[in-house]
Amino acid sequence: MNRPQIHEYSPWGDTYIKLVDGDIMEILERQATEFSDFINSLVEKADYAYAPGKWTIKEIFGHIIDTERILVYRLTCIARGEVQHLPNFEEDAYVAGAHFSDRSLLSLSHEFALLRKANLYLFQSLTEPELDRIGVASEKNISVRALLYIIAGHIMHHVNTIKERYL
Repeated sequence: MNRPQIHEYSPWGDTYIKLVDGDIMEILERQATEFSDFINSLVEKADYAYAPGKWTIKEIFGHIIDTERILVYRLTCIARGEVQHLPNFEEDAYVAGAHFSDRSLLSLSHEFALLRKANLYLFQSLTEPELDRIGVASEKNISVRALLYIIAGHIMHHVNTIKERYL
């Protein structure tokens, strides 16, 4: 699969897309297990935040799960030809309303792995015409292809942040 072209997404997507290097489908598949393993390795730091007002490890993982659901919803809508504009979401409000601190890190790990494995069936079924489709989400144009790269890059971005600021 070709990388998304600049006309397929707005500049915010570049933060994530530039992190993806290699076969996108292989990366998405590997993340299903590698990211869960990474989550499981941080049990002792599950409730740690590197500064006041910053998310804990659990909250970051919960945010990743929520974001995957939202991005896959957008991907599905656009792939199926939805013409309605898809709404934005406020990540801080989602995390604040989610009570991730009440959950175990292991449950978040299992949830992510199952969610990604289910999403892989959708990702693998996408045709070239579906990958090329562009819709509007958060008032910006975005293609199905770009969303796949953003989904993978979003995880990479947060893994980098955790390694830099939490470990």
